Amino acid sequence: MSSEVMPISVESAQPHLKRVLGRRDLVLLFVVAVFNLNVLPSIAANGGVTIWLWLISLVLFFWPQGIAVIELAHRYPGEGGVYLWAKEIFGDFHGFLSGWCYWTNNMMYVPTVMLYFVGVSVFVLGPGHEGLADNRTFALAASVVLLGLLVVLNVVGLGVGKWLNNIGGIGTFVAAFLLMGLGVIVCAKFGTSMHWNDFKIPANPRFVLNSFGVICFGLVGLELASIMGDEIENPRKTLPGAVALGGLLSGFLYIGATLTLLVAVDKGSISVLQGIVQAVSHMAGRVGVVWIIAPFAFLLSLSIAGIGSAWLGGSARIPFVAGLDSYMPEWLGKIHPTYATPYAALIVHASVSLILVIVNFVATGGVQESFQSLLSLAVVLQLIPFLYMFGGLLKIAFDEGFVRGHYARGTLIFAGVSGLVTTILGIALAFFPAQQIKSIARYEIWMFGGTIFFIGLAAFFFFIYGSRKAARKLAAGTTAI
Repeated sequence: MSSEVMPISVESAQPHLKRVLGRRDLVLLFVVAVFNLNVLPSIAANGGVTIWLWLISLVLFFWPQGIAVIELAHRYPGEGGVYLWAKEIFGDFHGFLSGWCYWTNNMMYVPTVMLYFVGVSVFVLGPGHEGLADNRTFALAASVVLLGLLVVLNVVGLGVGKWLNNIGGIGTFVAAFLLMGLGVIVCAKFGTSMHWNDFKIPANPRFVLNSFGVICFGLVGLELASIMGDEIENPRKTLPGAVALGGLLSGFLYIGATLTLLVAVDKGSISVLQGIVQAVSHMAGRVGVVWIIAPFAFLLSLSIAGIGSAWLGGSARIPFVAGLDSYMPEWLGKIHPTYATPYAALIVHASVSLILVIVNFVATGGVQESFQSLLSLAVVLQLIPFLYMFGGLLKIAFDEGFVRGHYARGTLIFAGVSGLVTTILGIALAFFPAQQIKSIARYEIWMFGGTIFFIGLAAFFFFIYGSRKAARKLAAGTTAI
């Protein structure tokens, strides 16, 4: 028996995904993933002080996030993004935990997108149909149809599914500029009731604190494309420019849309679910263009569908990669024989989201309170991977054998420290209840219990399937001798 072992190409043994995402696709993906109009009402309900929170978050969290994404994607290209980066820098368990939190957050977030889509799309049908959003049968059926459509498009492939992302991105642009354009017209014709005092920190800032975590949550998304790293055309050349442009556009849209919402609707009257359409309806009535409400709702519906597609398709790559690494059931790592897409992971993600949609319909309690509770827990789970991302920058920067990647050591240290401190602050402040929360005790039990549950579940999956992976490695090593 020869002791020589023939080299095995890991790349050839792994499933191959198609590189179909160009720079334009990435910019639109970033806009539709980062700029989410559905989180704006929850933030704007706290008044003008949130504008300062936006500016602080853009400088101390969003800009460092862009640096981190470009640097880590340059050093560790490939499918998996936050999962791959934490795994390479901190080890297998931390990589799995990072990816797990990213995925489970989106399993809760996608259902809220479905419900938000239903609430907005009924305005397309014209006046008098708004009540359909409260019809459980209609809302559930519409959510199922949209979710099924998103799964089909993403299973067929990003070459097709990306067009829904692109259409959603275009819809987001048009809807945002229409919202802001109406705001400018209203201010020019009627002035505004806002004063500089509205931008001061309130005497009781308790409710505002939660907004900072939600704002950080609203600014995530630049890392989404790197999760699909093996599906980007020439990623090292394409990604940096797309991150920069997509980030600038998203930041501008967020601040402009928040100001418009505050100008159009009194902060005490902003609904966290229908605040955007509410603002447009109010401004359109004052200007005398009520007919614009239905087209606006249609564009916003496209935007929301694109958001759902981007996060469903992107975050499903996490269990796909985890299945390949055997930390979750291996069948999650299967790709479609015809379309070369991770169809098993997509179907599982959609199935869990559908269950959560149904649970949401049968749950008792106020809709706005339930929405805010889900959103706050999603904030915590979503920001955990960013602890690893910014911590990874610092570990790379302080390594004795540091070799420059895309950025110099000083830039990585600034981005790492700024992003890490801001992320920790965002997670901590998410545990402060928003003004929609009626029962503080129930909210804190939900937040602490939910966080512990999902992290514990990650440990369970890792060590069960991780032990199987170790056994297979040992068996493979024995066979190779």
